[in-house]
Amino acid sequence: MNEQMAEILRLLRNLIRIGTVSAVNLDGGQCRVDTGNNTTDWLYWLSARAGKTRSWNAPSVGEQVLIFCIGGELDTGFVLPGIFSDDNPAPSASADALHWSFPDGAVIEYEPKNGALTATGIQTATIKAAVKILFDSPEVECTTLLKTATLEVTKGGTMKGNVTHTGGSLSSNGVVVDGHDHGGVQRGGSRTDGPQ
Repeated sequence: MNEQMAEILRLLRNLIRIGTVSAVNLDGGQCRVDTGNNTTDWLYWLSARAGKTRSWNAPSVGEQVLIFCIGGELDTGFVLPGIFSDDNPAPSASADALHWSFPDGAVIEYEPKNGALTATGIQTATIKAAVKILFDSPEVECTTLLKTATLEVTKGGTMKGNVTHTGGSLSSNGVVVDGHDHGGVQRGGSRTDGPQ
């Protein structure tokens, strides 16, 4: 009877355990966890979605996690990341912000307090859309070089500074300004006719 009770207590204690990730198998979507004096076999970690919609965010070695063990057996466990620790403290103290910090120092955050969405520390960003990308804002600012294959301005605007044009014609109101003729040319102080 005592042995049965001890076994039941052991299984109950093992239903939920805390541990630290010791190895990650990225191809298999599994990790091993050090918990107490034990190291688990390869266990699947839980994801926000794993059906037609899928998400991926692998746990890292040293990350503190929970293990949910079916029937109290460690080899039936699933791993739930993550629990902040001294080695991996919380990256934000905001009550409402959604914050993602990455190993290379990049940060993506939305802070409702000031309505700011920020992405910092990234090297490149790529958006591919089959139909259209819409920027609907009173102002869009580019601080350095802006490259575009084609350009159409529909409501006018201004340009400041030097502008260099090469390779092709430059047309204004139907007149090719880099290759047109002027009529009425004669010596003296008279002005030429308009461009043609």
